[in-house]
Amino acid sequence: MKRALLFAFSLIMFTAVGLNAQTASQEPNNCYTKWKNKFEERGAEDVKDGIYDDAIVCFRNGNSAECFTGRAEVKSGKVIAMYLRLEDGSYEQVKKKLKFDVPMVITNGISAALLTMDDQLINVIFPKALKPKKAGYVKAPEPGGDE
Repeated sequence: MKRALLFAFSLIMFTAVGLNAQTASQEPNNCYTKWKNKFEERGAEDVKDGIYDDAIVCFRNGNSAECFTGRAEVKSGKVIAMYLRLEDGSYEQVKKKLKFDVPMVITNGISAALLTMDDQLINVIFPKALKPKKAGYVKAPEPGGDE
């Protein structure tokens, strides 16, 4: 009887540990990871120098993220300034104290992350750089009765 109880307890514990390991390895489902996955899936065109009024500015803390419509200025493949769009249509520059002064190099349509003094990560996403969805294959018809 003790062996049966020990076996049942062990089975329950291993199952619980296995389920916990699976959920811990899953990516958070937030606006940043959705965009990141889309860019990894399709790829991106190069982001040319200029000002982009259709940029998305993402603020991340742990598994959570908030994405805002914004504007970004790009020079030599790097974001040199970013702004958030206000409800009245105007823009406000994002100014945060940074832990490290690193360039926001754009790779595959998304900038490198900036780390702020309050451990917040900031990325800029360029949705118009996303390559179009690849056309799917046309399925062949099933054989008919008179063919």
